[in-house]
Amino acid sequence: MESQSLQTSAVRDLTRGGIFRQLLTLALPLMAISFIQMAYNLVDIIWIGRLGSQSVAAVGAVGMLMWMMNSVALISKVAAEISIGQSIGARRLDQASLYASHTTTIAILLGLLFGMFFLLFPHPYISFYKLEQEIAVEATGYLQIISLGIPIMFLILNFSGIYIGSGRSDIPFYFNATGLVLNIVLDPLLIFGAGPIPAMGVKGAALATILSQSVVLLLFVRHLKKKNGLLGKFPFLIRPRRRYTLNILKLGLPVAAMNTYFAFINMNLARIASLYGGHLGITSQTTGGQIEGITWNTSTGFSTALGSFVAQNFAALKMSRANRAFRYTLMMMGALGIAVTLAFVLYGEGIFSVFVPEKEAYEAGGEYLLIIGISQVFMMLEITTQGMFNGLGRTTPPAIISIVFNTLRIPIAMVLGTRMGVTGVWWALSITSIFKGIILFIWYLILQKRLSSEPVSEK
Repeated sequence: MESQSLQTSAVRDLTRGGIFRQLLTLALPLMAISFIQMAYNLVDIIWIGRLGSQSVAAVGAVGMLMWMMNSVALISKVAAEISIGQSIGARRLDQASLYASHTTTIAILLGLLFGMFFLLFPHPYISFYKLEQEIAVEATGYLQIISLGIPIMFLILNFSGIYIGSGRSDIPFYFNATGLVLNIVLDPLLIFGAGPIPAMGVKGAALATILSQSVVLLLFVRHLKKKNGLLGKFPFLIRPRRRYTLNILKLGLPVAAMNTYFAFINMNLARIASLYGGHLGITSQTTGGQIEGITWNTSTGFSTALGSFVAQNFAALKMSRANRAFRYTLMMMGALGIAVTLAFVLYGEGIFSVFVPEKEAYEAGGEYLLIIGISQVFMMLEITTQGMFNGLGRTTPPAIISIVFNTLRIPIAMVLGTRMGVTGVWWALSITSIFKGIILFIWYLILQKRLSSEPVSEK
């Protein structure tokens, strides 16, 4: 299929043009989405916090489930990014359209399945946390409303993946930014009420989320179905074909499993931190994790952009171009990682005090940032290399490395915790991050050597 066909289908050809410019064009909107989401979460916590700590606990319990649902939704999102990117690189828009239909069908089915389950049976999940009766009732009401939005969330992530795979990360940014701004506006109105709008408490927060995400979904559907829509206005619901479905699961399941398991491990690490550090241990990990999210979201944005770039160029037999993009990304993320390491190590307490001004808390948090700061370069190395693997359609190696070393964090944290206190937990996080980055990078070098020995003809 000719390059002109790519342009008329509203996709972006990443196999030609300036590498650095294209990486920035892809990565910056993805980073912006992450940072807007971070800002929204902080504002959301402020509004819920005005209802009291019990409401915060109720929403927090459901929040962990939403994190896991988001991870499951990566099955279709990541598969869409890779399969569509590779199809476009191979000049197979017909195949890209089929993959888009398949990932959308899977997103609809999974979203409806989980949404209906938690709508009808919220109590088994809520009872897991052993909450006080009043908090459990509030959490149940919140979960039943927010579960109505699970199918919407699955579709939004899926459509985002389709656009990212098509080289159009700007579109998901515009639509998601619109939804997040709307959510911030609706939150106080529906939580506390205004004029004829009754105060709904945490149920209002859930309703605000559903309404704003519904607007995002409508924007996606409208854009996809307009004249000359992306990939030829592909159908959203089809009868799945075995070959396409199996490939989607092969691409998406490892990433989804990795992220779901990561959430589970973090829950257990928070429990260990509380055991050795009390409430300061929890404060250090949660607030420190938010601070670290600045570097995490930056590197994840570039990793996702790199994956889409590599997917197209790998399928177009332009691996030298893909490898140059990898080197550019490594240099940018390496420079950022060094800067963050110096900031955390030298000014950790000052940075933490901006968020928690209590002396005892920012001293403990500064110790967390100092220890975790040592591994920032290696964390970015892992995330960047994961983008390279994803673009090549090999999502399993990063998942294996992540699952193995995240699992090791728990016994290492317990052993070091008995000897060093809560700082042993932070060292467990930092040490395993260092090993993850080094081993995954070496794994890619071995794969690269194997790929370079295979006969290819660059277009």
